[in-house]
Amino acid sequence: MKKLQPADLNAVRTVPLDRRKSLVDMKDFAKTPCAGGSVQDLVDGLPGIYAGRQFRCLVGRIADAARGKRMVLMALGGHVIKCGLSPVVIELMKRGVVRAVAMNGAAAIHDFEIALCGRTSEDVSSTLATGEFGFAEETGCQMNSIISSAAEKDMGLGEALGLHILGNGFANAGTSILATAAELQLPMTVHVALGTDIIHQHPAADGAATGKTSMRDFRLLVTVVGELDGGGVVMNVGSAVVLPEVFLKALSVARNLGGKVDGFTAANLDFLQQYRALENVVRRPTAGGGRGIALTGHHEIMLPLLAAAVLDELEGNQGRAQAASEK
Repeated sequence: MKKLQPADLNAVRTVPLDRRKSLVDMKDFAKTPCAGGSVQDLVDGLPGIYAGRQFRCLVGRIADAARGKRMVLMALGGHVIKCGLSPVVIELMKRGVVRAVAMNGAAAIHDFEIALCGRTSEDVSSTLATGEFGFAEETGCQMNSIISSAAEKDMGLGEALGLHILGNGFANAGTSILATAAELQLPMTVHVALGTDIIHQHPAADGAATGKTSMRDFRLLVTVVGELDGGGVVMNVGSAVVLPEVFLKALSVARNLGGKVDGFTAANLDFLQQYRALENVVRRPTAGGGRGIALTGHHEIMLPLLAAAVLDELEGNQGRAQAASEK
């Protein structure tokens, strides 16, 4: 076998630095932070590179959608509620930014328990071994009763839960996203996978009623998704599987029924970027047009910052984030 020799680097070809395409330019560097600055100062000071650029783009696109009264759909996993972020979401709803909300079953349960007693999220490790995990009586009994009644009235699950919280003197109804949606008459949908939620363990659980009410919510979501066309925004926050799958199917139905549903922004915000959320929310839906954005970080930091930046943009600082939204 021929003995191989080290390459002679004297023969390589070089190019002038000013002819090479560079992906980083110091004009995109972060600005020096200063004490006492505003939220907008902070956002303006983010580097125009990678997530910094994408964050400003998302702020600009949400603000643009709100100004144009276009659909902004927020899809929420249970962790968002457990992190204490309901007041942030509710403020965006009341300000007319978020115009529809979708939840998985876990998010609806956490929201319901907070409204009922101000507490939620049990210690699974300590109760699973004793056979007590998931058997809170009030949660299972009341929610299943509402679901059964809603099925008889041909109501959606999200609407039924919200109206019940709103109309039955729950101590913390003001902190409920479900109740706020009912009060503001915004589309509120809950998408359940049977067997995944603690209320399915309760003897009052009715699979047919759960399926009927959640299926009605799916059909409502199809209509909501159809409203994303031409500048709307959908944000999936904290749902790794259920809501990305539901959103993709709702989008397919909306397009099948003749809707164009294009030119929207689809964002996934989570502390881990996972396959279904990236493919079914960020990439596939925007492949023919629009913008996909993935931001990685803890909900309890990222969502308040995003909300503050959007509201600041809407209250007189127009154009800053908008410029980023065009990139």
